[in-house]
Amino acid sequence: MTTDDLSGMGPLVARLLRGGQRLRHADRAFPWVLDIAVVVVVFAMFCLPDLVHGGVDDGDGDGPARFRLAFTHLPVAGMLAFQAGLILPLLWRRRRPLAAFAAIAAVFVLQWAVGAALRADIALFVALYSLALHGRLRQLPWACAVMAGAMALVAVRASSAVSVWDALFFLLSTAIAALALGLMVRIRRAQLAGLRDRAARLEIERDQRSRLATATERTRVAREMHDIVGHNLSVIITLADAGSYATDIAPERGREALRLIGDTGRQALGELRRVLGVLRETGDGPPGGPELSPQPGIADIDALCATVRAAGLEVVYRTSGDMDSLDSGVQLTVYRIVQESLTNTLKHADTDTLVRLAIVEKDTRLTVRVQDTGPATPAGPPNEEGHGLVGMRERAALYGGELSAGPTGDGGWRVEAVLDLTPQGGVR
Repeated sequence: MTTDDLSGMGPLVARLLRGGQRLRHADRAFPWVLDIAVVVVVFAMFCLPDLVHGGVDDGDGDGPARFRLAFTHLPVAGMLAFQAGLILPLLWRRRRPLAAFAAIAAVFVLQWAVGAALRADIALFVALYSLALHGRLRQLPWACAVMAGAMALVAVRASSAVSVWDALFFLLSTAIAALALGLMVRIRRAQLAGLRDRAARLEIERDQRSRLATATERTRVAREMHDIVGHNLSVIITLADAGSYATDIAPERGREALRLIGDTGRQALGELRRVLGVLRETGDGPPGGPELSPQPGIADIDALCATVRAAGLEVVYRTSGDMDSLDSGVQLTVYRIVQESLTNTLKHADTDTLVRLAIVEKDTRLTVRVQDTGPATPAGPPNEEGHGLVGMRERAALYGGELSAGPTGDGGWRVEAVLDLTPQGGVR
């Protein structure tokens, strides 16, 4: 829970939480301060009363005589020595919990061996709590055995005043409470540390997913831009070259080339606006803006072929199967593969090249084949694929398909893509 969540439970809880957070921050900055404070508190609460009254055996003289006589009276110097041996090891109870517990236990056993009782014996329970909280878990069985032996020694030494079993029950219950409290705090801290670690990992994973989504979207937009700009510019350049030659010989052919250049440029501009429009968030554009045309599909391939024919290529186009039943994603993939293939032919083949384009849908397979009779010139340098072939392969892979491209035996170039039309999650 956060501070804001707990603040709704009352101002007292919020103040306690903020105080605890400040205490943890201060402890991390100055770790020795808390350890010294613990020693000072234990000395003030449990050592000073013994020094003032002369030990637990004297008191005010109102207790039972057998209780007062059960313990040895210590001089002040001896009492101070035992108190120092009991509370000073608490200074390293968090850094060396086992060493602190062993030192305090040794002083504790020595003290009770001479029959002395001190209120500072509470330090042994504090050391056990610290060992359960900060020490290694495999050290606890040995510490518990030492603790049980020390408690048995106390019960035996106090048997003249208190029943052994009553003393053992009280002492062991106190030791178990200290051990359980240390383990509980340890488990709670481990849980909080695990939650913080999980939150940090989730934040990292969220950032990674965001970067991956951004990279994927950039790749998609770059692929669309390459297909749109590459194809239309190739057509425009070819028409412009043809129009410049035809201006003097056949002016009407030059005007026709200029008209086709304008139509191709407007089509390219419309597609660019549509692609770039998806990058804007909804509502960013002005209200009542122009409607964008939908994504091209197989029905638009006729117009694509007409544009390529106008640029000088001869294109024979046929389809087989139910093209209208294909979803829009498949149709866009087919259109872009055909567009890129025709663009490559337009770039590298002669104007009298014949292009045979076939789209065949059969069972759960859709085959797209583009084959020309022009020179088999790849789209990129030797042993290196251009962006067009890479983009076509990525599009085919989106539908579990494969794409192959290479020269034919008669000197032309062939591109063939096979797409899997099986619905996702369907039975093959």
